[in-house]
Amino acid sequence: MQVVGSGFGRTGTQSTKRALEILGFGPCHHMEEVVRHPTEAREWVRIAQGGAADWTSLMARYGSCVDFPASTVWKELIEAFPDAKVLHTVRDPDRWYDSTRSTIYRSSEFITGWLRTFTPAGYPVEIADRMVWDGLFDGRFEDRDHAIAVYENWTADVIASVPAERLLVFDVAEGWEPLCAFLDVPVPDQPFPRVNDRETMLRRMHGARWAGRVLPVAAILAAGYAARPAVRAAQRRFGTSTSTASSVIAPIRAPWPSAAGSIRPSPGSTRPSGSGRRSSASGTRSPGRA
Repeated sequence: MQVVGSGFGRTGTQSTKRALEILGFGPCHHMEEVVRHPTEAREWVRIAQGGAADWTSLMARYGSCVDFPASTVWKELIEAFPDAKVLHTVRDPDRWYDSTRSTIYRSSEFITGWLRTFTPAGYPVEIADRMVWDGLFDGRFEDRDHAIAVYENWTADVIASVPAERLLVFDVAEGWEPLCAFLDVPVPDQPFPRVNDRETMLRRMHGARWAGRVLPVAAILAAGYAARPAVRAAQRRFGTSTSTASSVIAPIRAPWPSAAGSIRPSPGSTRPSGSGRRSSASGTRSPGRA
């Protein structure tokens, strides 16, 4: 790993990921890699739950990293990769808070139910809950002043901890020049990538919510459709049809009370003495739903 990112999510990290990959420092680890690679995601969940980390193994295939969750452990990563440079992405603190509050902080609202419990989509939510919202922000992210203080103190700690020649504090609005100078590579002949703005992120999150609601219904319908050949084969084998139950039940007549509450003896039987058992339909209506 040649570049370790220490900046928080929503500081242009996905644009920076694309830029680093264009410059030859890829693949670049980002939270979206956690979504794409469930095996790695499970390892991050284990680490988030307090397990020991083997960073050289977990991050072996990456040339760089930015964004949560890697940025929460940047100190451990630069110890594991002592030759890596540190790239700290920043933006205006108030704009950062507003963007974060309206997007990634709300992930648990969009990744819910079966989608969170039974699919890898739930891994990033648990990782962020443990390492970011309950970790970095002590469960107080909704306290704006506290969250911004954590953000600013994090930047101050990075600057104080990393030698100047090893560190770049970078705003993606600056484009290629400072990044390329820091990494000692030529400036590409293409625009600096601009991806994953707030509107794009919200569309993706709403798409996840839609999928969480629609896919279970689609799965049930698909299962029913897939079962049709087996049902038809059973019908042919046993000479039955979808109306079998009705054809079997229809000739049967109740020997005593009918649904209307009258007593109808079957042929050859005698009517019992006394008033007989009252049909439930003839009594007072029990309380309950209409």
